[in-house]
Amino acid sequence: MMLDFNHHPELSEKISALVDRGLHENREKERKRDYLGASRLGVSCSRALQFEFLNTPKDEGKDFTGKILRVFQAGHVFEDLMITWLRDAGFDLYTEKQNGGQFGFAVANGRIKGHVDGILNAGPAEIGMTYPALWECKSANNKSWKDMVKRGVSVSKPVYTAQMAIYQAYMDASIPGIANNPALFTAINKDTAELYFELIPFNAGFAQTLSDKAVNILSACDTGDWLPKISQDPSFFECKFCSWQTRCHKNT
Repeated sequence: MMLDFNHHPELSEKISALVDRGLHENREKERKRDYLGASRLGVSCSRALQFEFLNTPKDEGKDFTGKILRVFQAGHVFEDLMITWLRDAGFDLYTEKQNGGQFGFAVANGRIKGHVDGILNAGPAEIGMTYPALWECKSANNKSWKDMVKRGVSVSKPVYTAQMAIYQAYMDASIPGIANNPALFTAINKDTAELYFELIPFNAGFAQTLSDKAVNILSACDTGDWLPKISQDPSFFECKFCSWQTRCHKNT
């Protein structure tokens, strides 16, 4: 490979670098999570969730890039659009409580928390839904979106199904009936703006398994024990994409 000593960053590169620097600076200002997020409990490896809960430094080069941070923020824009579209379609959708802030829950002395995208209280009669119902919204690239359509969210993205099960289980105390009615899962194709909707019935057994998993993770963190890694092979596909791959397989 030849080195280009005459390369001068173009305007696009310069501004993109400044944007990414701003994103990273803002991220550094954010308060570190001191709880286990309900949206993460579907992750297969409990040890990875330990690293996450303990705010363990990630392996060198494994932190989020500016591009990934931009993708995250763009997802919020798609969610805001979907909120407007559903309301215009006749759904009674609530995304904030009367006094402000997202709907959510906290258990285990605040060490397990979750915040939901929205609560559906009513909708067009021809849809045949029952209410109140949890609403969960995701955006995905074309390949990922098509896979959800083809195989269903439970098979394609089980971490999303886990997220909804936990929400339904723990939100039922504050919103009675939400565990009795299927959640409405929404996926937006970021490349084509196509939409996919799927009703996800509450799975009490699955929710209990996830809750037990969370308690087990917290207990291990409290005692300083490391739970088993998902694979002894660092080249295992889930390990390859883990932010703590080197630390996990080398040191513990």
